[in-house]
Amino acid sequence: MSSKPRIVMPTPDEDEAINRGIAADPDTFEVPTEAFKRMKPVGARGRPRLESPKILVSIRYDADVIERFRATGEGWQTRMNDALREWLNEHQRT
Repeated sequence: MSSKPRIVMPTPDEDEAINRGIAADPDTFEVPTEAFKRMKPVGARGRPRLESPKILVSIRYDADVIERFRATGEGWQTRMNDALREWLNEHQRT
């Protein structure tokens, strides 16, 4: 026996009875095709686009540097990025 749920489809007669019940319901509203095509999903999906998107890289740091940033807790990568940006701003060529 499978552990997957078994889907039982209605018979044509049951399906017809279901559709009659839907049609008789005064609260039923069928969205016109054109209106349905213009609909957008509710809520944002995925991460918001950033003004300066992040780039995935593979880089090696000394273990003690990573340990000290990690020890600062959640968000340590962002703080590491901020520290690098601060260093760049202090050492930029004019």
